[in-house]
Amino acid sequence: MQKLVDGIQEFKTGSFREDQELFETLAEGQNPLALFITCSDSRIDPNLLTQTKPGELFVQRTAGNIVPPYGSVFSGEACTIEYAVMGLKIRDIIICGHSHCGAMGGLLNPDAIEKMPAVKAYLQHAEATRRIVEENYPQLTDPAKRLKLTVEENVLVQLENLRTHPSVAAAVGRGELKLHGWVYKFETGEVFGYNPTENAFLPVEGVSLPATMPDRTHTSE
Repeated sequence: MQKLVDGIQEFKTGSFREDQELFETLAEGQNPLALFITCSDSRIDPNLLTQTKPGELFVQRTAGNIVPPYGSVFSGEACTIEYAVMGLKIRDIIICGHSHCGAMGGLLNPDAIEKMPAVKAYLQHAEATRRIVEENYPQLTDPAKRLKLTVEENVLVQLENLRTHPSVAAAVGRGELKLHGWVYKFETGEVFGYNPTENAFLPVEGVSLPATMPDRTHTSE
């Protein structure tokens, strides 16, 4: 805890002072570039990853970067998405999974979360992910490759869940909103974006990726 308190002091005398004009501007409102939906995992820092400053990303974090389908539960996720699209007029939404995801590990190994009823219940919103991996890729038995595939498939499943939100569906239909699926490999710093043309997750650096149209039979590289 002391590290956090010391960090606040360092922020006030260092980073805040250096960007004080920016922070004062933020008091007047926000105009973020995108809604970034990612996992709660402590190893992911959306702003560090994208090199963005305060005010440039609207961030939503949930276990397994899960987006419950609209109407299944009216919670903070639905509220955040609706406000981002309708209130902030967000033009892009990114769902970003990551390597070595504990939530996806629990999805594949339910015994590991048996004593975590809340986690187990929440992962029901990724049941389609589990079924896709189990039924469509029975030949994939290597644990590391199976987890990697699960992370990728889950990004696509959650994009489909995102489309069930009326504000998202309407904005996409008007051509005012684009959806993107990313996977961050934190041990290498690489980020892969789903490309529907190639039907695969490809490095995002230097590549113009089209808006994501999920495909259930993508190629895992």
